[in-house]
Amino acid sequence: MIYKFNIHTDLQITTLEDLGKLQPFLEDGTLKINKSQIARELEKDRRTVDKYLKGYKKKKHRTRSSYLDAYYEIIKELLSASNQQIFYYKSTLWQYLVDNHGLTCPESSFRRYISKHSEFQAYFNQRKKHPVSNKTHVRYETEPGKQAQLDWKESIPFTLKTGETIEVNILVLLLSYSRYRIYQVSLSKSQDVLFSLLDQAFETFCGVPNEIVTDNMKTVMDEARTTYQKGKVNMRFQQFAKDYGFLVKPCIAGRPQTKAKVEAPMKILDEIRAYNGTLTYQELLKLVERINNRVNTRVHKGTGKIPILYYEREKAFLSPLPRDVIRKPYQILTHTVKVNQSSMITYRSNQYSVPPEYIGKRLSLQVHDHMIHVYYNMKLVTLHEVSSKKLNYHDSHYRAICKLTIPSEEVDIYQFAKENLKRIGAMYEND
Repeated sequence: MIYKFNIHTDLQITTLEDLGKLQPFLEDGTLKINKSQIARELEKDRRTVDKYLKGYKKKKHRTRSSYLDAYYEIIKELLSASNQQIFYYKSTLWQYLVDNHGLTCPESSFRRYISKHSEFQAYFNQRKKHPVSNKTHVRYETEPGKQAQLDWKESIPFTLKTGETIEVNILVLLLSYSRYRIYQVSLSKSQDVLFSLLDQAFETFCGVPNEIVTDNMKTVMDEARTTYQKGKVNMRFQQFAKDYGFLVKPCIAGRPQTKAKVEAPMKILDEIRAYNGTLTYQELLKLVERINNRVNTRVHKGTGKIPILYYEREKAFLSPLPRDVIRKPYQILTHTVKVNQSSMITYRSNQYSVPPEYIGKRLSLQVHDHMIHVYYNMKLVTLHEVSSKKLNYHDSHYRAICKLTIPSEEVDIYQFAKENLKRIGAMYEND
């Protein structure tokens, strides 16, 4: 490497910066310098001249404190290895601080601040999820009402405030023209749940798009579409599409850019990991709702348009919802049931057991995938298969009931419950 030295070729002193040229003469005493005369000629203070003669150089950039320095310790704690909250993107951290710590600076300023601090930048460097692809693809737009894109954000591990870790699934349905989208949270991604969530989304849209672009998820496709095969849509999903009046457009496997409009919005849902360990399940649902409303009312970076305003235009081009008699079989309805003194709830004239600590309480009941799901304040209490039997007990529930009513020192509770359940089964099995 050839380095170019900055060698002085004259001794003309016209600025304070030129005084550095005299420093060698001062060091060996070969030149007597009149600092007062120089100060007068440059119209500067003598002390300033002395400072420059001794080698002072004015900084090109001022070092000044940043408004964000007040957040340094908060950011340090949030990005520490001991914190279970996860921030994949600087924008996620910025939004978290805006929502929870009163940050008011622009996102661009915040990103620059993080980049200038190597300890913070290193955190995001190691969080990069995928290498940048060099592949190109053709951008295309669709007419209003023509298309929606569907995707799941699947099996997201989330730690609740209680310390319990659950897996949540988030469905997004996005109208391609307006970029207006709906996020929906579920603990299951079964086909019955998918039908119900899509029905809710269409109701929110006030209509149905002409076609839905989807990947090769098992609840939609029996056989994946590939470069060489057309694929096969699941019969139940095909009937659902027929009932609601839309076409199914599966992507070619391995080509996510086909539904790139919905792939990018899914990234924003990494924001929920920023709240790991800080929320209840109900609060998580509220968070996703806030995120949903926020992205629909902000300028879309790709189009420069606000989705909710363009949705108002697109709404008129959607097909009408089918009749209620068609929709009802696809809907998962919530029923409120009260637990009786026998620790049982009733569904369609048959009784199902729950743990005895819920006696007298009102629970929520949903039926899908041939199973009865019983909840208390969003917490899953128990599951039962839909049955034609009058009485349906889980062994553990019955034993717990027995312990509350029969003194354990007089009876072997386990054996008593086993024999009594056998008699109950024999009595009601033919009903």
